[in-house]
Amino acid sequence: MSYYRSGNYYRPSFFGGFQFFPPVIKTLLIANAAVFLGMLFLGDFRIGAFSFGDFFYHSFALWPLGSGFGFWQLFSYMFMHGGFMHLLFNMLALWMFGMELEHVMGSRKFLVYYLLCGFGGGLANLLVAPLFTSVGPTVGASGAVYGVLLAFGMLFPERPIYIYFLLPIKAKYFVVMYMAFEIFSIGSTDGVAHFAHLGGALVGFVYLLMDGHRVGPSFRGGRQDEESIFTRMTGMGRPQRPEPYSNVSDAQIYDIRDHRNEQENRQRQIDEILDKISRDGYQSLTDEEKRILFEASKKLN
Repeated sequence: MSYYRSGNYYRPSFFGGFQFFPPVIKTLLIANAAVFLGMLFLGDFRIGAFSFGDFFYHSFALWPLGSGFGFWQLFSYMFMHGGFMHLLFNMLALWMFGMELEHVMGSRKFLVYYLLCGFGGGLANLLVAPLFTSVGPTVGASGAVYGVLLAFGMLFPERPIYIYFLLPIKAKYFVVMYMAFEIFSIGSTDGVAHFAHLGGALVGFVYLLMDGHRVGPSFRGGRQDEESIFTRMTGMGRPQRPEPYSNVSDAQIYDIRDHRNEQENRQRQIDEILDKISRDGYQSLTDEEKRILFEASKKLN
């Protein structure tokens, strides 16, 4: 499915084209970039013995218990990064996997989900990681981003992801591969907060299950196509496909102008439904609206 928005808002479209930045994704990208640039340009700023960089780092990075920890750090740490590449890869992953999730969940729910995953990752790094390895101050959005990755794999398990833009792998296998790597890396001294990654993914998994998103048959190895994503999310069974016309006389013949008007009316109807999804989430749709969206998705496929 591709995404399109006439105007300045992100939305899916069954007719091609897309706007790259839905509102929450855009806000998170700007916030993380602003914090990074602030630290980059003001990190060495001093007034006497006071260092802005030291103050910011000691106040807002996630410090271990008993070593400068503050409860607000469970949220503030996810907007800080240790370097440009750290920021780049986290924001690229957030953008790649978060765009479609924000559409499906709605902007408000996606923001809550993202922050909860980051909070869960910080909590895991704070309470569990010290049992396996030494822990220092932690920064980065990776816990939240791993929650986003997990959600993408659960909701779109058959979607291909291209590693290095060349090697295709289904989203469900991509997620399993990454989670396995994090588990096997527990206790390593590579300086990566693996428990923050796993904690963010675990919180995301629990959230999705409690919110009614089940792991579909495709994630467990069964068949899943794009239309069954809607079926799994809504609990609706797959509609029966209409029988083909038995002869030419059964077919309806449309005037070209009538057909064009019909397409425009259907596009307008879909636009209104997608605006409702962006505003209130997919669950707010009526059965008739879900049917219309489902039929449009089938035509795309």
